[in-house]
Amino acid sequence: MSDYHPPTDLEEVVNLEVKEWHFHIYFHQRNADQHQAALDLRDAVLRLRRDGAFVAVPLFRVNTDPIGPHPVGSYEIWVPSTSFSSVFSYLCMNRGDLSILVHPLTREARKDHQLRNAWIGPPFPLDLSALPVKTEELPIQYPSLKLGYSAPEPEFTLDQRRRIGANLERILKGEKEAAKAPMN
Repeated sequence: MSDYHPPTDLEEVVNLEVKEWHFHIYFHQRNADQHQAALDLRDAVLRLRRDGAFVAVPLFRVNTDPIGPHPVGSYEIWVPSTSFSSVFSYLCMNRGDLSILVHPLTREARKDHQLRNAWIGPPFPLDLSALPVKTEELPIQYPSLKLGYSAPEPEFTLDQRRRIGANLERILKGEKEAAKAPMN
């Protein structure tokens, strides 16, 4: 039996919240159809970003060979947490037969890729040997956007979050299917 108990202190949880994510789109680099499908998906994401659907920043390069922990052709898309669900939804519904590794960006890159990951589509084995176990600095990307870890202030204050939570509990009181929050 595990001794681990997930944190429930609001301030601790908010301070530990992941603010930036990577989506790695995988394709078999010697499969011309898959490679083209990956490039088409990348172009679609870029168009949708331009049109305001979400904030998603594909890296300028597409890796046509394995690189780092990634065993096949791939490219990375950086996403701030404020666009996570929109990008996840879009990629989930439009990936075709491509696989996508999703992981948070924290100071622990190896854990992010190995234990804190999710896959959309079949998973691939990763070579984690080149990833650092822990770094001092957060892996902040695109600070000029002032999103993610570079955002000047949180989306909601702790007091605003408490009010939102209390309002949700009040509304859900009448919903038979909704689980009730513990009293303490």
